[in-house]
Amino acid sequence: MAHDPNCIFCKIAQGQIPAQVVHSDTELIAFKDIHPKTPMHLLIIPRAHIESLQQVDASHQEILGKMLVLAPKLARENGSPDGFRTIINTGRVGGQEVYHLHIHVLGGPSSVGR
Repeated sequence: MAHDPNCIFCKIAQGQIPAQVVHSDTELIAFKDIHPKTPMHLLIIPRAHIESLQQVDASHQEILGKMLVLAPKLARENGSPDGFRTIINTGRVGGQEVYHLHIHVLGGPSSVGR
């Protein structure tokens, strides 16, 4: 599994940097955003380093599917059973700040209209 030694999300995935983990398996890790924009703001990342959605190809289809299937499960378990929003910022123009593919899962009781 490829890792970038300078990537903060790779370091979180490897347990080198602490995070409030809400899900962990052999391929994915999900944790609470340290600067939440809504009451529930999670990040889902692959353990393998993929820079952004711009770099994916057919070989990433399975991991992308797993990330999207995990989102509603985690939303329900973490206080947003009635809906949520997902965001994947891609590249500089797309607002990506950390260059490791991640899905923001946002929701919670008072997040309507944000």
